[in-house]
Amino acid sequence: MATNFNDIVKQGYVKIRSRRLGIYQRCWLVFKKASSKGPKRIEKFSDERAAYFRCYHKVTELNHVKNVSRLPKSTRKHAVGIYFDDDTSRTFACESDHSLALLFFWPVDQELEADEWCKVLQMECLGTQMNDISLGEPDLLASGVEREQSERFNVYLMPSPNLDVHGECTLQITFENICLWDIQNPRVKLVSWPLSALRRYGRDSTWFTFEAGRMCDTGEGLFIFQTRDGEAIYQKVHSAALTIAEQHDRLLQSVKNSVLQMKMSERAVSLGTMVPLPRSAYWQHITRQHSTGQLFGLQEDSPLKIHRTETFPTYRSEH
Repeated sequence: MATNFNDIVKQGYVKIRSRRLGIYQRCWLVFKKASSKGPKRIEKFSDERAAYFRCYHKVTELNHVKNVSRLPKSTRKHAVGIYFDDDTSRTFACESDHSLALLFFWPVDQELEADEWCKVLQMECLGTQMNDISLGEPDLLASGVEREQSERFNVYLMPSPNLDVHGECTLQITFENICLWDIQNPRVKLVSWPLSALRRYGRDSTWFTFEAGRMCDTGEGLFIFQTRDGEAIYQKVHSAALTIAEQHDRLLQSVKNSVLQMKMSERAVSLGTMVPLPRSAYWQHITRQHSTGQLFGLQEDSPLKIHRTETFPTYRSEH
């Protein structure tokens, strides 16, 4: 859990190619990783001072990057190209700042700077497409529903009295749980909540909230997440919760049907062997005597009544 999380990966002066004019213009470029504040993106400012005061700037999201590579020197020296799935691209070049070179008496190596820009962009934008080789884990959840379950959302967990951790992290919705992962170490699971134990959940454009029940490891409590993906998280949680509810209903119906079939079979067996006696004091009195046989026995299709003398041998009728 990162409470002092910094989403800036790299920043500096570059010359970026204008899409409209086709020429390279000097600007201050800031590359930010995905966080609760937004997706992976590059922000273009007029200069460093404008970036410090968060003045007007242009943003390019890096969600659908196909490739990041160095441009040939014959095309542009010290240049890096970012290529998107829709066949568009963004190109910038690392240029030396002569004023800094004169001020600090050291030359700026544009080639090393371009290599560093290319490396950090590849790591952040193409890391999930490289099967997490750096983590030593193969991509086993590569397609279908399983891949959707592996998706993680960047959130900021607000402080809660029931939990010791708070800050920047990633949230994952599986078939049965909501899982919270450390953003700096993706293998560390911080806490999880069973979907079946949630009392309620909701969202808006910048928040996702749910109330946990007593069956959760954290106990009862309200947990609030600041995120730009509130709607997407809500839809996944709601879909998974509906699936669990449908499975529970099908299980209950199956149990009811089994119990009903069992009762019907027991009743059929009972009717096939003996006719139940009326619940009256007379018949209860008779059944308490030491009779020589049953009161009613089944003989073919019609019941045969046993003579009273067999039931009460000490009593004889005068008729």
